[in-house]
Amino acid sequence: MEIGNPFIIFLTLFISVVFLLRRLRRSSLPLPPSPLSLPFFGNLIWLHTRFSELETVLRKLRLKYGPILTVKIGSLRIVLVSDRHVTHKMLVQGGTDFAGRPPVGPALSLLSGNQFTINGLSYGPHWRALRRNLSSEILNPATIRVFAPARRWVLADLLQKLKLHAHCGRLITLVPIFQNAMFSLLAFMCFGDKLDEKTVMEIEAIQREILLYVEKLTVFAFLPKYGKFLLYNRWKKIKELRARQKQVFLPLIRSRREKREKTFEICYLDTLFEVQVPKEEGSRKLEDDEIISLCSEFINGGTDTTVTSLEWIMACLVNNSEVQRKLAKGMKEYTVIEEEELGKMSYLRAVVMEGLRRHPPGHFLLSHAAMEETDVEGYKIPKGWAVNFMVTEMNWSDELWREPLEFRPERFLEGGEGESVDLTGTKEIKMLTFGAGRRICPGLGLAMLHLGFFIGNLIKEFEWAPPEGEEVDMREKVQFTVSMKSPLKARLFPRS
Repeated sequence: MEIGNPFIIFLTLFISVVFLLRRLRRSSLPLPPSPLSLPFFGNLIWLHTRFSELETVLRKLRLKYGPILTVKIGSLRIVLVSDRHVTHKMLVQGGTDFAGRPPVGPALSLLSGNQFTINGLSYGPHWRALRRNLSSEILNPATIRVFAPARRWVLADLLQKLKLHAHCGRLITLVPIFQNAMFSLLAFMCFGDKLDEKTVMEIEAIQREILLYVEKLTVFAFLPKYGKFLLYNRWKKIKELRARQKQVFLPLIRSRREKREKTFEICYLDTLFEVQVPKEEGSRKLEDDEIISLCSEFINGGTDTTVTSLEWIMACLVNNSEVQRKLAKGMKEYTVIEEEELGKMSYLRAVVMEGLRRHPPGHFLLSHAAMEETDVEGYKIPKGWAVNFMVTEMNWSDELWREPLEFRPERFLEGGEGESVDLTGTKEIKMLTFGAGRRICPGLGLAMLHLGFFIGNLIKEFEWAPPEGEEVDMREKVQFTVSMKSPLKARLFPRS
């Protein structure tokens, strides 16, 4: 009988013992602490907490339990992290440890085509194929430049609408105008055509209705298995919304499929026709239902958060006339703010960065999930558990930022505490507006371009003032994003 190499045998045994000891140690670790809870209901604090008070309650829990805690909502278990160093360790240094996504339940699953979106899919071959396509094709910097003419005509249309209101001398409610402009632009990037006003309004209407209805689906978290039977009317409404979405999107998809060989232009839809996703044997192309989910995600992802950020930043400028004056002064030499000039405008970038720091469109990230059981700061995070991160605890940390709740763009100029901030968080996390690590928002570059381009031209063209004798109401309202409780209204005066 032949005996193997003693060194190989010893090394194998040593590695096995190390893995066993690590597993035993991890299994003996405690779970992150949690407030008192009951089966089915979860933490008792939710019985007397309004949704609008959620962040305030979580901050108090952080002071009591530390920067890593577990919150229980119905049958859901969510590990909540509020420390930037721990966040960097988990999302950036940890690689794929927390790159998963928790299941969203039947309601949201139906609206997202069984979570077949880049945001919804858990980390794996399907996600990599779709993410790679998005990043290397339509969000490639060279391709983004191809859509510069579309941004110019959307800007021209936006300015024309604002001029009509400005000459009337009345208050303008800005969100509907911003939303229509961004929907038109993202629809063009998605479908490759300058859609007529009626079609844009149809897309906008169904996308907005779905987003607003998502808020009513939180109750399904308490009833993940039986919600569609006990809440039949809501389930029926969800199915109706998905059917209407298909009615709007399918003709556009089929029309583009027929004409794409006759045009040299490119759009997101063209790239989706070519995507190959893995299956058991070989690969396959995307089905129409999957393409609808991805197109919906692309339009919503590029519209809703951008419009929210645009509104917040413009509100800050309306309330801060000195910041607005300083920004406008640096643009006098330009007839129009062209995209090529944005890199030279350090104060415009500082205004955008400060707006995103002070008013991030989401105060939490989309929930991550542990890919395997993992040890974090002496706590055990079980496989599959949802993990989320408090964006504002990092964006507003008084450890990092002087007077963190003040809107002060100068902090991002030379010598300021935000001068060297990297939005990707690769080296360290100081802002978490776009997430970090493997699941960082792939549209970061496009969002920064759109915000700089539109804000620069809006300030170049108009002086913005609050309602006479008032300041803009800066209270928040939590919807799909954290928007303004009272939509921004302003008086506009064309600059000479």
